[in-house]
Amino acid sequence: MIVNIGILLGGLIVLIAGGEFLVRGSASIALRLKISPLVVGLTVVAFGTSAPELFISVQSALSGSPDIAMGNVIGSNICNLALVLGVTSFITPVPVQKDIMRIDWPMAMGSSLLMFALVQGNLISFWEGILFVSILASYTFFIIRKSRKETKSSQAQAEALDVPAQPTASVWRDILLLALGIVGLTFGSNWFVFGAKELAITIGVSERVVGITVVALGTSLPELATAIVAATRKETDIAMGNLIGSNIFNILSILGFTSIIAPIQVNDIIIRSDMIWMLLVTFMIFPMMITRRKINKVEGVILLAFYLYYIYSVIGPV
Repeated sequence: MIVNIGILLGGLIVLIAGGEFLVRGSASIALRLKISPLVVGLTVVAFGTSAPELFISVQSALSGSPDIAMGNVIGSNICNLALVLGVTSFITPVPVQKDIMRIDWPMAMGSSLLMFALVQGNLISFWEGILFVSILASYTFFIIRKSRKETKSSQAQAEALDVPAQPTASVWRDILLLALGIVGLTFGSNWFVFGAKELAITIGVSERVVGITVVALGTSLPELATAIVAATRKETDIAMGNLIGSNIFNILSILGFTSIIAPIQVNDIIIRSDMIWMLLVTFMIFPMMITRRKINKVEGVILLAFYLYYIYSVIGPV
């Protein structure tokens, strides 16, 4: 068991490092191609930070562990809105921009409902994956076009996304970082999925439980750490948008690309239980957003309680 935990943690560390290398290298290369920092942040950085989840889901689907693939996505989405947002808003209120309520939240809710409708046949097929990726491409094009028109806030958002205005190193260093990122994500996802599967067998729980809890929390640790640092520094202006955007990306990109590579079988209990919890927390944050245009400490406690109760409901009956 100790060996399996070691492989799991080792894979997670390599995954996080790989994602960081991929973000730094690809963002710098994109800037060399005269793509604006804001567009880099909304596309390249967003992809890089979700790359560990993507590699894990693809590896899980290919290795015959679809419950880990689905559990990773559903669990990460619940974790983002209940745990990460809950912790952040408990430390300091999280402001909500108008576009979050008018564009991003409806997109997140719509994507979640679309996924729920499509998985009723217990399968996400190749063509449904194409549909997901097509919707993501249209959404990304829309927000990039819209953001580039809003030049006043572009620099502030780019800085908040931690994207430099100009590349700071040689092109060969950027290519090396890109290559290290891909290698790290490939090997890290292999080790992480292997460790998760073996841990499930060792402690006698299902791969769904491990995917929903250990894998989802592990891949959300970078977002959680970033959110805590941002909250302590009172820099939470776009935290809400990033978390909701991550949830949109998880569904449309991760499940989209994964199902194109290998169709994903969906467990009945994930449809009847975990997806309902995900829909519930996604819907629940809307009234929190529209009341005072921010998520406050009390609402943060409610979200944290929601997450703890959900985890208990998953682990408790086992």
